Amino acid sequence: MRVPRIPTEKLTKDQRADVVIIGAGITGAMAARELSAAGFSVIVLDRRGPLKGATSATTALLQYEIDQPITKLRNQIGEANAVRAWRRSKLALDSLTAKIQSLKIECEAKQETSLYLAGNVLDAEALKKEWQLRNTIGLYTDYHTRASLLDNFGIRRNAALQSYGNLTVNPLRLAGGFLLEAVKNGSTIFSKVTAEDIEFAAKGVIRLRTKEGPTITARYLIYASGYEIPSCVRTNNTIHSTYVIATRPQPKKLWPQKCLIWEASDPYLYMRTTEDGRVICGGEDEDFEDEEKRDSLLAQKTAKLEKKLSEMFPELDSRAEFAWCGSFGASKTGLPTIGEIPGMKNCFSIMSFGGNGITYSCIAAELLTSHLTGKADPDADLFAF
Repeated sequence: MRVPRIPTEKLTKDQRADVVIIGAGITGAMAARELSAAGFSVIVLDRRGPLKGATSATTALLQYEIDQPITKLRNQIGEANAVRAWRRSKLALDSLTAKIQSLKIECEAKQETSLYLAGNVLDAEALKKEWQLRNTIGLYTDYHTRASLLDNFGIRRNAALQSYGNLTVNPLRLAGGFLLEAVKNGSTIFSKVTAEDIEFAAKGVIRLRTKEGPTITARYLIYASGYEIPSCVRTNNTIHSTYVIATRPQPKKLWPQKCLIWEASDPYLYMRTTEDGRVICGGEDEDFEDEEKRDSLLAQKTAKLEKKLSEMFPELDSRAEFAWCGSFGASKTGLPTIGEIPGMKNCFSIMSFGGNGITYSCIAAELLTSHLTGKADPDADLFAF
């Protein structure tokens, strides 16, 4: 399937809207669609153009499982909040699945089961405790022993959890679908526009000056710029580089059930299959320094991913037919930061960090729409600055 063409305009004169969103990737797309559907006039800006940033690098392995296991997250934010975060992530993924169906977005969406393999973060015994807690809070999960894993999946690991209702999508088509819906609702997307200074005028009005010259006046401003965190936002979060390979199509050699696979390990490994029988395998994260340094490691990381894939599934041809890399934000808790930027009234930031970025973007669109329409979201405090 081809990526949909997104109608954009050149910014040649001053503009006015209820909301201006900086970033036309998946995060900005979901926010624009949700807010425009709620009746707000929306302008979206992007310095590259729609779908050109980190959205093009994601493997779109959408799971409700947060990077941080519940049994570890509860030690950081308390058990009640950890349970709320995991449940909200599950609700968000269910909501996203429903929206894809309702809006008829053709993005190759497919529900999948997921295997979470024991590793150096959670061994077999710790994984059993995680399994028990998940089931206690209503997130049904199966536990596989070493024998069960080998019998059912041909995987030689000590243990694994199997969860249900996760999703794979084509990320560019998903983001494009939401952008097109926003445009249908009256939103305007300005391409190759760089936001610069913000001026706070009387009565809560925000004036955004662009590098190109024209000014945009709005009631609200939302940063949805992915790992490119705006300088006005203070954060202790980190930026990582990640690497991905895709094998040649080999549908007859794929593992049983073709479930999503990821590890309770650091560095982690994940893999999934595609409709045409390829294996997408990723991980090998590094601290981000700059795009040139990130890209220079691609050949080295490709070789490591090929080796790890071959060790887990020796019958597969693990050689990469395609390889790419990207960058993403990470937080200590694995949770996003969503809300009003301290000291900047009516200015919001969506930092959808970690491996759940698209799921968190769905949460962000819902939270901010509730806030801007004067409604209280019961989980807003979990993700606020």
